[in-house]
Amino acid sequence: MFPTDITSVARTILELFGLPEGGLEAGAVPADKRVLACAPKGGIKKLLIYAPDAIGRLMVEKLPAEFLRLELAGFLKVPLRSVFPSKTPVCFASMFSGLTPEGHGIRRYEKPVLTHKTIFDALPEHGVRTAIAAVKDSSIDLIFRGRGVDYFSEPDDRGVTVRALELIKTGAHDCIMAYHQEYDDLLHAGDPWNSAALEAAKRHVLAFKALTGAFDKKWSGLPRGAAFAPDHGAHAGPDGRGTHGDNIPDDMEIFHYWGLRPGK
Repeated sequence: MFPTDITSVARTILELFGLPEGGLEAGAVPADKRVLACAPKGGIKKLLIYAPDAIGRLMVEKLPAEFLRLELAGFLKVPLRSVFPSKTPVCFASMFSGLTPEGHGIRRYEKPVLTHKTIFDALPEHGVRTAIAAVKDSSIDLIFRGRGVDYFSEPDDRGVTVRALELIKTGAHDCIMAYHQEYDDLLHAGDPWNSAALEAAKRHVLAFKALTGAFDKKWSGLPRGAAFAPDHGAHAGPDGRGTHGDNIPDDMEIFHYWGLRPGK
């Protein structure tokens, strides 16, 4: 059920934009044909990437109604594996470089600036105006620095949402990445399935719906895409507190949701 891993996302994004293979390292994993099969003819012109931290398969099972609404709204549910170790900077480095942890060099919880090519190199090089809005000092805020993209560091998830909505409204970017981390913060503070943590996960889905609603309204005339793209899952450790990083299904099995629209 989970035959492909998140390293496929990088080339998938580039191929959706119709960009050549040379934008990433030679070892980058091929694109996900399941996603490409649903792409508008001729590819897309605009893309919204929403990256919530630690929303794995188990969360989809805990909140079936919330995620079913995405499918009913036309989003393709794509099962994927994370990479090991299933730690945030390791996973997002793989997702957006197309390389394994051994290939890109981040193999534990650390946040160096990634030196290998990523979509954040390839997109600007081909004229795709790109922005990253992320919680200040998070992995996504730090490891993709030094590229020709616009960076927006915000104090919390709400600030990221506000910023992303402003960026959508302004319309100056072709690709916008928005990263949220509230659920991950709460899972490490206690039981990953307690009511506060589940409410945080629900807010991630609501934020994605708000962002995609604004995005679709802004770019209704253009072929476009939106992706709900978490990095890994989570589980309760021996002490009952939430954790992740193991090579087990609870941490490694995730779903991405892709909405690809042809435009008017």
